[in-house]
Amino acid sequence: MSPSQSPVAVEIAVQDLEGVRIAIREGAERIELCQALGSGGLTPSIGLVMSAVRAADEAGLSDFVHVLVRPREGGFVYSAAEVEVMSGDILALEAAGAAGIVVGALRADRSIDLEALAQLRQAAGSLTVTFHRAIDATVDPVRSADELRDAGVDRVLTSGGARASVDGAEKLAVMASRAAGSMEIMAGGGVTVDAIPTLIRTGVDALHLSARRRAGRVTETGPGGGSPSYDITDATTVARAVAAVRRAAVSV
Repeated sequence: MSPSQSPVAVEIAVQDLEGVRIAIREGAERIELCQALGSGGLTPSIGLVMSAVRAADEAGLSDFVHVLVRPREGGFVYSAAEVEVMSGDILALEAAGAAGIVVGALRADRSIDLEALAQLRQAAGSLTVTFHRAIDATVDPVRSADELRDAGVDRVLTSGGARASVDGAEKLAVMASRAAGSMEIMAGGGVTVDAIPTLIRTGVDALHLSARRRAGRVTETGPGGGSPSYDITDATTVARAVAAVRRAAVSV
């Protein structure tokens, strides 16, 4: 394994083209492309997806752009109409050249909505399917991970049910052990550079973080423009996270 590689992948959640370019430049293995991270993330525009795919192609990265498909904030229990819209988005993302999708659907009883998931997986075709942190809202995230593995999901993003993934390290270790290479477990949720060695020791396959900070314009937006500040991807944090993962992976 070369110094530029690690058995533990780094995924960065980004919401603009500059964030895509930072993730590429600083050595992340892939991105979760979305918008409205402050609301937990929503489906990005198709124009942003196309630009991200183009940037990845130019960098020679074929499995880089994974796109969040979430039509609204406010939980993960979706109507049939919403699942239909999500399926349509997935078809458009495949046509735009995305490598994978990031989805999640629950029932009112906090169990996995396997029927909705099956519909979304069918729309995804050959795209990689990641089930996002909706799993952390289920009654038993470890058992839910087993269900997702049996349902053919490729990867699960989870904090082990905790507010921050480092606090869910014990459950992450159980998930990683039970997945045993049949499904990737990716730790996400409050990931900090300092927490990376602990998370890697759980045996997870990947780490996910947004590495974001607030920026803003000099002028106000006016009555209809919302907040004058917005999130951007912090290149220094991405670089530190990638370096920390490589150091910790070598020492494990």
